[in-house]
Amino acid sequence: MGAAEKIYDEMIDLFARGGGAGSVLAFRPSAQAQARVAELLERHREGALTDDERQELERFVELERLMQLVKARARRHQP
Repeated sequence: MGAAEKIYDEMIDLFARGGGAGSVLAFRPSAQAQARVAELLERHREGALTDDERQELERFVELERLMQLVKARARRHQP
């Protein structure tokens, strides 16, 4: 499973558990997912990404944008 898919699963679990705005704001990808993203970013800087890795990194970027929007909305609902 790629980094993006791992983070996607983590986000689904977060939303499925509920817990409100505080849980959303506290969300961080797993250490394993963060390490994979760091690896992909390093390979990107080196110009060494494969097509599959480039797609994996692009999916991560899309998920990161989505989570930023969710967190911005959650801040509005904090007491």
